[in-house]
Amino acid sequence: MTTRLARLGRQLYDRPYVLLSLTSLFWAGNIVLGRFVAGKVPPVGLAWTRWAGSFVLLIGFAWPHIRREWPIIRANLGRLSVMALTGVATYNTMAYWGLQYTEALNGLLIQSTGPLLIAVWSLVLFRDFVTPAQAVGVVVSMAGVATILTRGDPAALAGLRFNVGDVWMFAAMVIYAFYSALLRLKPALHWLSFLAFTVGLGAAMMTPAFLAELAFGRHMTLDLTTVLTLIYVVVFPSTLAYLFFIRGVELIGANRAGPFFHLMPVFGAALAILFLGERPQLFHAVGFALVLTGVFVAARKPKAAELGPAQ
Repeated sequence: MTTRLARLGRQLYDRPYVLLSLTSLFWAGNIVLGRFVAGKVPPVGLAWTRWAGSFVLLIGFAWPHIRREWPIIRANLGRLSVMALTGVATYNTMAYWGLQYTEALNGLLIQSTGPLLIAVWSLVLFRDFVTPAQAVGVVVSMAGVATILTRGDPAALAGLRFNVGDVWMFAAMVIYAFYSALLRLKPALHWLSFLAFTVGLGAAMMTPAFLAELAFGRHMTLDLTTVLTLIYVVVFPSTLAYLFFIRGVELIGANRAGPFFHLMPVFGAALAILFLGERPQLFHAVGFALVLTGVFVAARKPKAAELGPAQ
């Protein structure tokens, strides 16, 4: 049984489309649940618990690799610190803070800006140009996102109202897109070393803000709902999704991985149908088809003639 699971894990680890699709599924659940417990779990506490818990899960497996690769970690401490600050500490705290003031629908819509923001950072940092196929795929998948979020009525976009929470969510996405592009510079570490070290460092960076939040009297309300939510965010959108996303970017690059962000509203709508009793409609099917088509077009391996500099 153990051998079979190990073989399955190795096969999964080399399938970027499956890895990135699961990442979007787990992150969609994170947005929905982050909004759901907004009144019970303060944002810094949720972010800190998420990453401290993930570190506890990882460190036992990662410690032998960290000890062996410590000279590499020490030589790249500055780079790893930037990654921990942006991809772990800052992004998650800002996103959860934003969800205190905005709806999950707005959060999912803002998350869909990820591919465009990643493309911008890839261009700024590495002179990476988006291929025509990637540009078409992003536009098509964004059309699918808009179809789902507006329930097939484009005029509904005019009814969306943005507030301070939306601004924080967008700022968080700008930071996470920077982290996503920066993954190209990930040191040559075992994935357990990289993930455990950056997760632990990110949690340590959040500790002063977490203690300050407690000092101001913002405590968690622990009940069955919040405990199950905390377990979910520790295991799925943190430990597994970050591992899958890092590996996915490693296999196909940040620009081709970016359009998978557009699957998040698709999965968000599916979760609402499954768990909130919403009925599937024609606009769901149309939106899903557009998103999947766009992701397929944008994520496919470009031909040699389409490659820009540093692809």
